[in-house]
Amino acid sequence: MFGVPLGELLWLAAAIVGGGIVTGILAGLFGIGGGAIIVPVLYEVFRAIGVPEEVRMQLCIGSSLAIIVPTTVRSFFAHRQRGVVLQDVMRAWALPAVAGVAVGSVIAAFAPPGVFKIVFVVIVSIIAFKLLAGRDDWKIADDFPGRGAMLGYGFLVGLCSSLMGVSGGSISNMIQTLYGKPMLNAVATSAGLGVPITIAGTIGYMLAGLRYQALMPPLSIGFVSLVAVVLMAPISSYTAAHGARLAHALPKRTLEIAFGVFLLIVAARFVISLVW
Repeated sequence: MFGVPLGELLWLAAAIVGGGIVTGILAGLFGIGGGAIIVPVLYEVFRAIGVPEEVRMQLCIGSSLAIIVPTTVRSFFAHRQRGVVLQDVMRAWALPAVAGVAVGSVIAAFAPPGVFKIVFVVIVSIIAFKLLAGRDDWKIADDFPGRGAMLGYGFLVGLCSSLMGVSGGSISNMIQTLYGKPMLNAVATSAGLGVPITIAGTIGYMLAGLRYQALMPPLSIGFVSLVAVVLMAPISSYTAAHGARLAHALPKRTLEIAFGVFLLIVAARFVISLVW
């Protein structure tokens, strides 16, 4: 099922390497782990080598979470050196975010693949709209709400991250900026929050996928492909620090538009896979 010509494998490996470079830069620029890049890249890779549709999306998500563990760690430390991490937000969101990841991992063990595609499409479309049409003066309030609402936000970030294969940066950034937090603080804090989210998500998806082990490609543990991790993780981790530096030098609006357009293209791709 999984045999492919050597030439095709080389092209697939090149696509993963290229995705790893872009992933790391985006992680530093936007405080994201790059799952919005990794998941669609891996989806095409796993489709080409014959991974069954019933487990393909979950394998992409679990592998993405594992790949971006070192990326989020490097991005977080790069931003923390600049002293812009909102520690109070980290403390409020970390535990409920991990709880959200745990719920998402349980869903991964039983839900059909279409659920994950729908969640991916809906969330990236919302984020794209905010990036393309949003303004800096869009706010819900000038400061965060009370403890109960903050716990809910943390759980939501963790759950969405686990169902999409992302570190939660895009969602976390959107919430923080809607409550009046500067983008650089939001980016740095999102990078830090991504560390427990991706570690918990990796473990959760490994366990969730054990019941489907016979359908997985070689060198996989549950819903995590070790081949994808080995190829992409070192590259994305290395380039994350460069992205963090670029975040302080490039025009923010240009980056927002480019990323927003990319997200819409990804959303369209998964809509097509749902209906065709």
